[in-house]
Amino acid sequence: MVLRATDKTEKETRVQRRTEEEELFKDLMILTITYQALTVLKDAVGIAGNIFAFGLFVSPVPTFRRIIRNHSTEEFSGLPYVYALLNCLITMWYGTPLVSADNILVTTVNSIGAAFQLVYIILFITYTEKDKKVRMLGLLLAVIGIFSIIVAVSLQIVNPFSRQMFVGLLSCAALISMFASPLFIINLVIQTKSVEFMPFYLSLSTFLMSTSFLAYGIMNWDPFIYVPNGIGTILGIVQLALYFNYKETSGEESRDPLIVSYA
Repeated sequence: MVLRATDKTEKETRVQRRTEEEELFKDLMILTITYQALTVLKDAVGIAGNIFAFGLFVSPVPTFRRIIRNHSTEEFSGLPYVYALLNCLITMWYGTPLVSADNILVTTVNSIGAAFQLVYIILFITYTEKDKKVRMLGLLLAVIGIFSIIVAVSLQIVNPFSRQMFVGLLSCAALISMFASPLFIINLVIQTKSVEFMPFYLSLSTFLMSTSFLAYGIMNWDPFIYVPNGIGTILGIVQLALYFNYKETSGEESRDPLIVSYA
């Protein structure tokens, strides 16, 4: 009787253990599938953000067509492109594996953005007056110097978390200031009750790109991405709301936006 009871207890223990192992296996499968689904979704919104960002990168093209056609930069300023180049370079560096994990789509979008800004700056230098050429060249060299210092200093930081914090804070500050630049246009639209200088496609691209990278940052648990893009999303919503509110009272939209803003 004792042996039978013991055998029965051992059998029940084996069954219970097998049941627990099966439940654990199911839980692991669910976690694996969920993680893979989130990874695919994160990559999808990141790729979408890259695509939407292209609309922002090409937004100055009409302006530079005019500059090339007239062989003059007229009253246009080259400063937004210089600042945008620095912003792209810092954020591009943040997205590299040397600084942050699994942010390669941040690197790709800002690499493309940096290339566009560099082309715009070269075109601006080519067609601007002599005194402005010297100043723009100086600003371009300053951007390269600042970026080189940031890279060199960050590489001296041995602790990976501290390195990510250092570059991330710089990137976040640059993105927030870049997203804040449309505040001038928003104020102008409210004052003039006209969307002449706030093209719809530019506002829509800003909103879509910011929303995409907001989702990307949340899925990657990266506040240095989702915080500035969250601000960009809110500003994008405000711009679109103003556009639909004032478009009926506005004349033909301007093809040359006053400012170029993206992250």
